[in-house]
Amino acid sequence: MVAKKLSAPNVTKTRLLDATEALFIKYGYDAVLLRQITERAQVNLAAVNYHFGDKDSLMKTLLMQRLEPLNEQRLELLARCEAESDGPLDCDTLLGVLFAPAMGLERSDPASGEGRSFIRFLGRVYSDTSPFIQEYLKVHYQPVFQRFFEAFALALPDLPRNELGVRLQFALKAISGVMAGTELRLLMNSMSLGRPATDAEVMAKLITLVSAAIRVPQQSPEAQTALAKVLDTQRAIREQASTPA
Repeated sequence: MVAKKLSAPNVTKTRLLDATEALFIKYGYDAVLLRQITERAQVNLAAVNYHFGDKDSLMKTLLMQRLEPLNEQRLELLARCEAESDGPLDCDTLLGVLFAPAMGLERSDPASGEGRSFIRFLGRVYSDTSPFIQEYLKVHYQPVFQRFFEAFALALPDLPRNELGVRLQFALKAISGVMAGTELRLLMNSMSLGRPATDAEVMAKLITLVSAAIRVPQQSPEAQTALAKVLDTQRAIREQASTPA
């Protein structure tokens, strides 16, 4: 099949989006300047204004293109798994539903690097602290997060909802840190001791770690007391070090 040739305006838009993605992955949203984007895309500032308007609109377009198909796949997979189950899905299965589409993209077309780029992009999105990115996720991800939250609530009925919310956020942040800052394929090889590993095997290892963090019993008073003692000891050491001899 002959590839469809892009028109000049579409080529410019694609170059701007690709440049924005690469710089965002490397530096984060707030640190990226429009000048850096135009230099990397080899276009002038007028091209950004013409096609997108400003940096925020450019980034919104990128986020929509990259994330909306992923979330559609997640919701479709969740609905299908629920329909095929006799009861509520368990925690491990729900994490699999969250991770499977992203893992599939990681393994797709490795020669082009597009899957790897997407994985790192997704990791940066979840871990980026800029108000712009956080507000975008709050508005556009809320329905998806709420859908999964209710499924996790059914899987873990004894866990208070506020505690569940904290743990799910922690789990997403934890895995996003790995995705944004680590060569995931090297991690996969390490986890499988250098031998070829299937998607299911790699995913199962990651899910085991994250699932344990979600399902662990709530902290006990004894644990809080032990931590408070450590903090008191640290404070005493600092005070002693700052006291003149």
